Amino acid sequence: MNRFFGIDDANTSVRRELLAGLSTFLTMSFIIAVNPVFLADAGIPFAAGFVATVLATAIGTAIMALWAKWPVAVAPGMGLNAYFAYGLVLGQGFSWQQALTAVFVASLLFFLFSLSRIRGWLISAIPASLRAGITAGIGLFLAMIGLQGMGLVVDDPDTLLRLGSVAAPELLLALVGLLVMAGLAARGIHGGILITILGLSLVGWISGLAGFGGIASPPPVASAALSLDFSQLASFSFLTVVFVLFFLDFFDTTGTLTGIADLAGKRRDDGSIENLDRAVLADTGASVVGSLLGTSSMTTYLESATGLRAGGRTGLTALTVAALFLLCLFFEPLFASIPPFATAPALVFVAAGFLAPLAGLDWDDMVTAVPVMLMAVLMPLTFSIAAGIAVGFIAHVAICLLAGRGQQVNAGTWVITIFGMLWLATPLIGG
Repeated sequence: MNRFFGIDDANTSVRRELLAGLSTFLTMSFIIAVNPVFLADAGIPFAAGFVATVLATAIGTAIMALWAKWPVAVAPGMGLNAYFAYGLVLGQGFSWQQALTAVFVASLLFFLFSLSRIRGWLISAIPASLRAGITAGIGLFLAMIGLQGMGLVVDDPDTLLRLGSVAAPELLLALVGLLVMAGLAARGIHGGILITILGLSLVGWISGLAGFGGIASPPPVASAALSLDFSQLASFSFLTVVFVLFFLDFFDTTGTLTGIADLAGKRRDDGSIENLDRAVLADTGASVVGSLLGTSSMTTYLESATGLRAGGRTGLTALTVAALFLLCLFFEPLFASIPPFATAPALVFVAAGFLAPLAGLDWDDMVTAVPVMLMAVLMPLTFSIAAGIAVGFIAHVAICLLAGRGQQVNAGTWVITIFGMLWLATPLIGG
């Protein structure tokens, strides 16, 4: 184990790696409760979504551990799962089988793309402000879903949205849960999200607000596995969805891996990152596996930083996370009993972290401010990440041209802008 993972070379120990893996697991294990809910909204049975989430996370993280040897975990991405359920299935009318096919095709293209040098060119081609706008927009998209799940925001025929009934016990519990999550995080307590979700669930079970279906059982059957439907493969709307998924996964994965490289001890003295290509391929390979098992796009989890801060430096940390996720296969009745008012606050809490990139932007520059604002506002209000990306890029290019700064628009930005225009024109094209 020492020779394979290079534990001594990384100046760590087996005990430290195991504890780091436990820290990462506790921080990100909320995805076991949350992701199957998104998949269920898309039409995938909860049990099938549960086993797909757990198996895909375990397999993807094991690939990251054994091949890339990075101390990070891979799981269904927050935001990507929301786009899968509310954008593709409920929004654009794809079946969940067709949506899984879009994830599969996008992941396979991303895998092949990661083998080429074009990846580095595209990373440097997209303006940092637009990447920040995409991240913030996805965060607000998650927040809107969470706020509606809590009952804090409800539909209104006159004003579009309004405040929900603050007298509802489920809403009051959800609000308390959100504050507790934030408080535990502020105190540096690992696993605060999971602790709060289980605590709220316990209150719901005892009070009768939620039913309790048991704790453990044999693992469910992966009934959503190998359910791909290629019937829409040639349609323009499907190809546009593939591009959006590819684009989101690309920046999510690359941004997270490069962002935590220093903390993971993977950045060399010359500035290059050790085994970055393997880590990216492990991430994209996990998405391919996930789509075949029946879940939305996978991505490297920023919550892995918890384990890194606990001293995790090798693939043994990730392998520990994978093993702990596999153990969760036996607790489907417990996770299926968790009520919506317990998971909804987690979406709002996680969404807050997506807004951090906005702090470094120049808000006095309208080339930055207007496109980012449009992205961040349109994604939650239209329930479409693709709409936010398309309008944001078009606005960026148009304002640059009108401001006499057309030379700032590079080829990569033009490519994405043209795709955005085609996506907006899809109803006219009839694709």
